[in-house]
Amino acid sequence: MTERHEKAATGTDAQMNETADSPSPSTTPGSSTPDSHQSESFSIYTTKEKWFIVALIGYGGLFSPLSSNIYFPVIPALSQVFGKSIELINLTVRVSDALLFGLIQPSKVTMYIVFQALAPMFWGTLADSWGRRPMFIACLILLSVSCVGLALVPPSAYWLLLLLRCVQAAGSASTIALGAGVIGDISEPAERGGFFGVYNIGPLAGPAIGPVLGGALADGLGWRAIFWFLCIASAACAVVLILLLPETLRSIVGNGSIIPGPISRPILPLLGRKHRKTATSKSMPRKPFKNPLLLLLNVDIFLLLFFNGVICAVFYGVNTSISTIFHETYPSLSQTKLGLCYLAIGGGMLVGSATCGKLLDWDYQRVKRGIIAAAEARGESRLNVEGASFPIEKARIRLMPFLVALYVAMCAAYGWCIQEKVSIAGPVILLIGVGFLSMAVMNATQTLILDLVPDQGSSVTACNNLIRCALSAAMVAVIQLIIDAIDVGWTYVLLAGLCIAASPLMWVVMIIGPRWRERRRKKAQSTQ
Repeated sequence: MTERHEKAATGTDAQMNETADSPSPSTTPGSSTPDSHQSESFSIYTTKEKWFIVALIGYGGLFSPLSSNIYFPVIPALSQVFGKSIELINLTVRVSDALLFGLIQPSKVTMYIVFQALAPMFWGTLADSWGRRPMFIACLILLSVSCVGLALVPPSAYWLLLLLRCVQAAGSASTIALGAGVIGDISEPAERGGFFGVYNIGPLAGPAIGPVLGGALADGLGWRAIFWFLCIASAACAVVLILLLPETLRSIVGNGSIIPGPISRPILPLLGRKHRKTATSKSMPRKPFKNPLLLLLNVDIFLLLFFNGVICAVFYGVNTSISTIFHETYPSLSQTKLGLCYLAIGGGMLVGSATCGKLLDWDYQRVKRGIIAAAEARGESRLNVEGASFPIEKARIRLMPFLVALYVAMCAAYGWCIQEKVSIAGPVILLIGVGFLSMAVMNATQTLILDLVPDQGSSVTACNNLIRCALSAAMVAVIQLIIDAIDVGWTYVLLAGLCIAASPLMWVVMIIGPRWRERRRKKAQSTQ
């Protein structure tokens, strides 16, 4: 293998960081890399193959929320079967969904905070070192096996129900972080927003279809059928990934041209075959373990995660109280109609995730073309404007003030529509906007953190999950107290004010981000 071929295949941390922070000069017409004018592309996979991989991991990511939401309709039945109070059965609901739907009090969720927050840290860190494919499959197998136990648990063993639900959460909660890592591996910054937006449709579909499936299965076949369904469905997904999902971790397969060990190879290697004429089976040194919490020592990453956490916490502040507020404001609504109100904010999230990812890619290209045009006007080559110096922070964040302003307006308007008891159409429409804009903002920040550390995509997504869980749990703990103290209208003005107070962090990241990226790049080079 030639020297330049080996350089492209090794996928070192420094190269990956530089690639993630640039529009990938190797694939830009008329441009070149600093090392070679004929270096390999960022990934061997075609655009269609990348979309197929995104569909595979989106299928796997569906099981994180589905395994919790499908469980909601049978909580009353389980209370009778196990002879326990509703409150105790609610302890078996994973914390994010339990808090989201107001099923348990924040003081009761310590165990599940640990499992939901730390499980992705464990699996994500392993995935950044040992590979995405084996960890993804292992999570689904763990989920499937735990469902067998849940389907067979005797009514006298409540403790076993609680334990197995923890095991189930330990498997399913991590799939979203693992999928984010895959997207960071296969996509360049110019296309990453679109991939990440569409990928999120899988995890977002879980809350929408889960309760419907759970109710239908429980009514027709009994509550145990829910766990048999999850067992079969997750096992089927694991089989699909075993057959088709390639390993994407760049420290193992480079741009996809390096053939990994047997465990990391799909049984049916259908993807990337056209570009494996020069493939090598050269073994790669395994990446050392990296404590994911050390990522929080990077000021730009921490500020992004904190800002994203504030936006998410405000979203939870809106969503958690929907049933309570609507019941008090519109007492004629039945339980079924109250449940349908959640479809407004959920539908907005689905549309926002799918469309705003493309918006991110479009704006990225606008920034790129503007910088190239300005450089050419000065007589400079593209090589001088592309690469590690590309302002990725500006490309991702510059639309965010507009999106946050709309988000703030929607939240405040929603609170005052409820306060003034206007027609229910008003707050429902505003809920659609809140869902749409929350995903638009969170997709932008989450795509940027993947751009900054693509070689630790799963770990940084797990850190994002940790901070979001902490801030959202705190919000849910106090939201009803605030409503009782200052009424609904001023409560959501206050939440909008939190977003405004956090907004300067966007400009801070744009200012300090390039220096911290350069610091990480030099550190990665010095450790090679």
